[in-house]
Amino acid sequence: MGTTKRLELAIQKLYTAFQNDGLHPECCKQCAVGNILDTTDSWKHFSDQHGSLNLNYVGLVNQNFGKTFNGYSPLELLQIEAEFLKACGYQLPLNHNNKRPKNPTDKDVLFLGLSAVVAYLCQLDEIPDVMDCSELFQYEIKNNPNRPLVSA
Repeated sequence: MGTTKRLELAIQKLYTAFQNDGLHPECCKQCAVGNILDTTDSWKHFSDQHGSLNLNYVGLVNQNFGKTFNGYSPLELLQIEAEFLKACGYQLPLNHNNKRPKNPTDKDVLFLGLSAVVAYLCQLDEIPDVMDCSELFQYEIKNNPNRPLVSA
């Protein structure tokens, strides 16, 4: 199975951040997108709220001109971040009144977020989820129509 260069680089950066305690969902430089974009926070100017899928004027201009950042459009970046935050247990958009995990840097919380991000990145590039091991074990997750049983 082949992957795209942007996917390989994104997974590499996320893996490194996870292993080196460089992930923090509430920090625009250390979140999923911040790490994909080399620990920068320039992407936060594409929306008015962290976790929102609504592009603001700056985001729309960049999106409409076809600008990409490490291979991802502004809208894709907002979607990646939303997937990460939701899987970590946040209610979106991020603000002090909405639900959030008790310990946002807990490795279990971050792993759930990363798993969701990798699945979404694979979906964007139209390849199977590289973290899906159900085929390897020929196992079907109950009540999940997206993961059918694989026959041997």
